[in-house]
Amino acid sequence: MNVLLQELFIIILSAGKGKRMFTSIPKVLHKLAGKPILQHIIDKVLYLKAKKINIVYGYEGKLLRKKIISRGFSLNWTLQSEQNGTGHAVQQVIFKEIGNDNDKILILYGDVPLISINTLRKLLYSHSGFNISLLTAVIDSPDGYGRIIRKNGKISKIIEHEDALSIDKNIREINTGVMVVNRYYLRFWLNKLLNKRNKDKEIYLTDIISIAYKSGNIINSVQPEKVFEIFGINNRFQLMKLEKIYQIEQAKKLLLNGVTLSDYNRFDLRGTLKHGKDIFIDINVVLKGSVIIGDRVKIGNGCVLKNVIINNDVIIHPYSIIEDACLDSNSVIGPFAHIHSKSKIKKNVHVGNFVEIKNTIFGKNSKVGHLSYLGDSDIGKNVNIGAGTITCNFDGKKKNKTIIKNNVFIGANSELIAPVIINSGAVVGAGTTVTKNINRKDKIISRIRQFSILRKENNSK
Repeated sequence: MNVLLQELFIIILSAGKGKRMFTSIPKVLHKLAGKPILQHIIDKVLYLKAKKINIVYGYEGKLLRKKIISRGFSLNWTLQSEQNGTGHAVQQVIFKEIGNDNDKILILYGDVPLISINTLRKLLYSHSGFNISLLTAVIDSPDGYGRIIRKNGKISKIIEHEDALSIDKNIREINTGVMVVNRYYLRFWLNKLLNKRNKDKEIYLTDIISIAYKSGNIINSVQPEKVFEIFGINNRFQLMKLEKIYQIEQAKKLLLNGVTLSDYNRFDLRGTLKHGKDIFIDINVVLKGSVIIGDRVKIGNGCVLKNVIINNDVIIHPYSIIEDACLDSNSVIGPFAHIHSKSKIKKNVHVGNFVEIKNTIFGKNSKVGHLSYLGDSDIGKNVNIGAGTITCNFDGKKKNKTIIKNNVFIGANSELIAPVIINSGAVVGAGTTVTKNINRKDKIISRIRQFSILRKENNSK
């Protein structure tokens, strides 16, 4: 396999305009499971360690380069200024690129995102001794796909669906478009297509199959591990179907690895998940980016977690949003909590309902029960923060820091005007506006006194 990889070049055809998507951006930039369709392909082929990856695009090249992550590999972008078919697209690379005759050219499609690395390796392994190898599939409903025509068991040509006779339309083996071809033969066969165009004046890559067969080549073929791997995306309904397939596959993997999902049909993984044991995830939970979950974690319905680390024995109640944050063990969060912007929640903490915590360290054994905002703060151990407390961190020009040290009690409906330091053991009475630093163990209050307004009786009849 190492020798094969040293000879491998990849072409990803992504020039389609996606007219049926009714969109203003390239079709391959629409997202499946939280990342562009094309990104799924690139992330997989990087494992093959090819010499070069060429992406053929049709328009919005700057936008494609901006949105697609190369992950350290140098991607080559080739413009197909006129979309004259798949054969024409491959010509844009092969006729301009210098390489060895024995190079293996793997041709993929940017709108077929679920093809697996195992299927690609299977295709590459099987190619040994052949000049051309196809990935074909046998499906129940082949409408719309080109049919594989065989003579005496050998592939002789591919007929597009619209050109197929009624007898050919009964064939269930279809062309996926994915193939491996030796560079010399690919260039030679593509040359023969220069003056061969269909009724739409397009050059079909599939026409090289009949040329190869007539010149005495045996066309090798393999099947994908799972049929859905070869499904493409031409409209938003197909995108939705593949999203569903992808999510169910992810859910199955998690269930088989010990994660309990309340309903695998109502679970979304739009990134990566590393998990411990005995985790429970309720319905309609969305995981984005990099999510790491420890043992015995319970996540309530409707939660959204993005780029988070959640340690052991954490309970997250429904409809909480946690982004770019770390939660230490034995903490209880929510419901309806929002923790974000590099916040760190220490051990045995309670963050209650309708609490927002932003860019804050919240110390061990501390509590904030409800209806509070804590921003740009450093909060110590054993702190109790009453309902309705707000750290007023923005002065109109910059964000300022609030420091609350250990064993502080903050009464309900308090306003802490940053920058301010509340030292250990201090008590802030309910309804206080704190504008100055508070000394250790001080008890302060700043609300106005309560008084009554006498009301005259109205004796008039």
